[in-house]
Amino acid sequence: MEFNLSPVLAFLALAVVVSHAALSPEQYWNYVLPNTPMPKAVKVLLHPDFMENKGTSVNVGGGGVNVNTGKGKPGGGTSVNVGGKGGGVSVNTGHKGKPVYVNPGGFIYNYAATETQVHDDPNVALFFLEKDMHPRATMTLHFTENTETATFLPRQIAQKIPFSSDKLPEILKKFSVKPGSAEAEIMKNTIKECEQPQIQGEDKYCATSLESMIDFSTSKIGKNAYAISTEVQKQTPEQKYTIAAGVHKMGGDKSVVCHKQNYAYAVFYCHKSETTRAYMVHLEGADGTKAKAVAICHTDTSAWNPKHLAFQVLKVEPGTIPICHFLPQDHIVWIPK
Repeated sequence: MEFNLSPVLAFLALAVVVSHAALSPEQYWNYVLPNTPMPKAVKVLLHPDFMENKGTSVNVGGGGVNVNTGKGKPGGGTSVNVGGKGGGVSVNTGHKGKPVYVNPGGFIYNYAATETQVHDDPNVALFFLEKDMHPRATMTLHFTENTETATFLPRQIAQKIPFSSDKLPEILKKFSVKPGSAEAEIMKNTIKECEQPQIQGEDKYCATSLESMIDFSTSKIGKNAYAISTEVQKQTPEQKYTIAAGVHKMGGDKSVVCHKQNYAYAVFYCHKSETTRAYMVHLEGADGTKAKAVAICHTDTSAWNPKHLAFQVLKVEPGTIPICHFLPQDHIVWIPK
């Protein structure tokens, strides 16, 4: 089950609120960042056909937007797992009568990981210690496929859609999502994560459009910036990767990292910290698959939740040693040039 919302259809349905002179998200990118190539993670969310068509289905009418999330498929249950992409929630409704489990993603600092997440979350493999990032080192990793096809809305439209817990009933009605459903639980938890207070040393913001993500990121690191995402040659199962020569540090100690959330349209949880280092790491899988992976290393974790996924996986204490993680393919890091 996925949230699939075509920005083109949504734009047509709500075009009356958009000025003819308004720039499209892509035009805004080129206007603010004229010399910054657009990473694949952004292209996919602007142009869904850039990747293989996943069967998006959207019905617009009656003042609402109905997102077809694939109900009625064989198997009897609904399963949503965006933890492998750091999307912030994992939902499994199973068969009728079974409970719904909602787990926060591993890339938000103030959340404690559940025991289930520690054992089953694909993000577990993405955490490592900075001292272990060197040529010829090996790591067992799984870079999951970009299967979440909810795309960007133009800012002029996104700004007119509420995004707060106290407006949840109105939001669910607008997207024809049934209260109490798995979809509603996902949307509720994404909003809740965005409303959580930032931790010490963190500057956070949830971007509900590409334009707002650009504005937040450039306000923190300047307009002379570039954006980059992890790219994997092809999809593979979990396997051993070897770090190739040329681990490259990017942008000093200042960056903005934006994590894709699971929602009816593209929402990114962005945070900036002065205690991070970003690297581009070239990897080669056991089957020959090559990857250019973005690694983020946190040099001060003292304010993180002591039960954060990283501490449980790496068996270290908060604030003791730099902790790193690779970014999934649909996350973005902004670096000053």
